[in-house]
Amino acid sequence: MTLDPVHFAGIPELVRGVGGDVDEAEHRADAEAVWETYFDPLYDDGAVLEPIDEQARYLADLTEAGASDPAFDSVHGLDSGTINPRAFKNGLVLDVAQAAMGADPGDTPLHRERTVIATVHASDRTLDLPSFEEIAWTTQDDDHWRGKAIEAPRVERNERAVVHALSLYLAESEHALEHFESASEFLLLDGPLYPKVLTNWLDRDEELAALPAEDGLTRRVIRNYLGLVEEAVATDTVLGGFVKNVSARGIVRALDAKTHAPWLDDAELFGQLLERRAGGERVTDDLAYTNWFLSRVGYDREFSTLGERLDLDLALDPESYEVAFCVCYDPRTDTVYKAELPRVFAADEAIRARVTDQLVRDVAAASGPPAAIGRADELARISVREKRHLVDAMAEAMNTEPREGYDVERWGIDA
Repeated sequence: MTLDPVHFAGIPELVRGVGGDVDEAEHRADAEAVWETYFDPLYDDGAVLEPIDEQARYLADLTEAGASDPAFDSVHGLDSGTINPRAFKNGLVLDVAQAAMGADPGDTPLHRERTVIATVHASDRTLDLPSFEEIAWTTQDDDHWRGKAIEAPRVERNERAVVHALSLYLAESEHALEHFESASEFLLLDGPLYPKVLTNWLDRDEELAALPAEDGLTRRVIRNYLGLVEEAVATDTVLGGFVKNVSARGIVRALDAKTHAPWLDDAELFGQLLERRAGGERVTDDLAYTNWFLSRVGYDREFSTLGERLDLDLALDPESYEVAFCVCYDPRTDTVYKAELPRVFAADEAIRARVTDQLVRDVAAASGPPAAIGRADELARISVREKRHLVDAMAEAMNTEPREGYDVERWGIDA
């Protein structure tokens, strides 16, 4: 134990003077003001946030919503888990991701399927692996498991970020495309609709900014996700994303240029818009949610222009790929969730209503993310113990050792 009781008691006193003067009630009043003034639409070098239908906030009784009939007969969730980037003494940095699809109601044969991608960055310039297309899939488990090891583009400073993103998003998107026919009604990605981490690179330093346009693997990832939208339209399967940890700041950043915007991120803003209080206590009887918005905030804007920007051959009009979202707030856990749809689906009032009803029902019933997302997360997750064993096994296979710093030696920390 490193904190004696007297030490512990001193820390709250230390911050009392810093945060004690912050009035959350004032922040809620500020949130109401921007909701009434700026959201219909929100301008920032053009309209960047615009209600698709009437701007409104809604309540759903948690008990009734959780017991209601589903809007879709089946919902499928998709997730990808990684071991996180690892460095080895042979000069390699690699990450391994496995993707899985979960179904609600359950589908045991589908749950067995896995797609695994190992992405390798080599300091040794003599390593030259074939391209993604040239490498055959390795299979295991009677062909229910398939995997590839691929070489990441050469970078000087961002090896870990590159191998992580490419492993994660290639595994997820390749698995989705391979098993799309299993998701006959509603496929929900665990996370944003698109790999926004990669489009973030467009505005980073020159090394990362060049990859979406010049690197074949990065372009393949982006094309895969746009291709999922096209496949969904062709098969009348609704495609969406469910963001469990909302950390975007695009709306707050746009508001900050216009008015007082005291919120850390968009989740805090929407949490104060949707939370209800009575007598100083949070009211927990109802799930609260917003209408759907068309978003061109921040990197959402990119997905209506990437086809032209990256010279991709797209099957739909550019506007079809734009992002639409609604926000859901669960007062039981004080959690803000964001659901996303491509504009091609969100523009249809009947689809919006079905998706909203389904997600409200699922969150109310699960007191958390929809069951299909939860199942996909469980299937794709690689535990800390499994990560440790995998790293050791890969090091032995390569006749090398992991490069581990002081924290691992001292504390056993597994990043």
